[in-house]
Amino acid sequence: MLGGPFLGVILHSVGGVAHGTFYAPLKKVEKWSWESGWLIQGLAAWVIVPWLVAICARTNPVEAISNSPHKSVLMTYLFGGMWGFGSLTFGLTMRYLGMSLGMAVALGFCATFGTLMPPIVQGDMSGLLGSSAGHLLLGGIAVCLLGIGQCGYAGMRKEREMTDEQKKEGIKEFALTKGFFVAVFSGIMSAGFAYAINAGKPIADAALQSGASNILKNAPVFILIMGGGFTVNSIWCIILNIKNKSYTDYLGLAPKMLSSNFILAASAGTIWYTGFFFYGMGTTFMGKFDFSSWSIHLAFVIMFSTICGIAMKEWKGVSKKTMALVYLGLILLLLSTVITAMGNSSATH
Repeated sequence: MLGGPFLGVILHSVGGVAHGTFYAPLKKVEKWSWESGWLIQGLAAWVIVPWLVAICARTNPVEAISNSPHKSVLMTYLFGGMWGFGSLTFGLTMRYLGMSLGMAVALGFCATFGTLMPPIVQGDMSGLLGSSAGHLLLGGIAVCLLGIGQCGYAGMRKEREMTDEQKKEGIKEFALTKGFFVAVFSGIMSAGFAYAINAGKPIADAALQSGASNILKNAPVFILIMGGGFTVNSIWCIILNIKNKSYTDYLGLAPKMLSSNFILAASAGTIWYTGFFFYGMGTTFMGKFDFSSWSIHLAFVIMFSTICGIAMKEWKGVSKKTMALVYLGLILLLLSTVITAMGNSSATH
């Protein structure tokens, strides 16, 4: 029962914990502009850690990438850049909406586009619609989107119920309208990660031929995806560093605070990559409908980010009815992962 897709769901849940909580260390960075903290976490998440993991896991990343079709390498990198735009504005979403509401809105669009577009493009939708396993899987995705919508609705109720002072207490730069539009853009662009994983399948196959284990075959793929993401994010952060003269952040503080900021930002980046690392392992167990990994992963991300937001008092002061809606959304998200796993398991057998 715990093999195959159900083991994949467990791995996705670990990745969801990481992605649902990664932003917490960044909120503790002091006297740095947003772009400085984001650049350092990105350097850790998208350059240093992916290479270290791929090398330590003996996936032979250079050999795997060199032996892969040029089109696959290019498209993986470009989709990584698309995801980079999403992750860049994802940070702004957290900044304006907080962890709970921000992730619910952004990842709702991300789940929809990232999960359904690959089978539509590949012409697999007819297979989904014509089988009981496909019906289960699509039902799980529908429940996932319903749970995301439930969390988003609870977030809008929270915005109406809380005073400006209460909002600022949990989210210093709270801005609903601005945050919502940023979150929509972020969600659509962040789906590029799912497309990149699909485009990188020949690279994962090359990694297997180079001696990588099946569960770690996506590590070289992540190097290209993260490389595309880092290109976009680093350019924007450096532009802001120059424009705002925030480049002094990296040297202009007392040594103790400076080292603390570097550690916190790098920790956030390491946690972020850990989420994708477990996501990559989870996809190897999902069988025929492995594209459903995206909705499962995002369901866990929203679950744990919402729980983290509650713990960080982002929901302090809301009514019991609103909190009940939040908990219902979490239950729906958990249920969606079980239904989707059942669909994958049925298709595999």
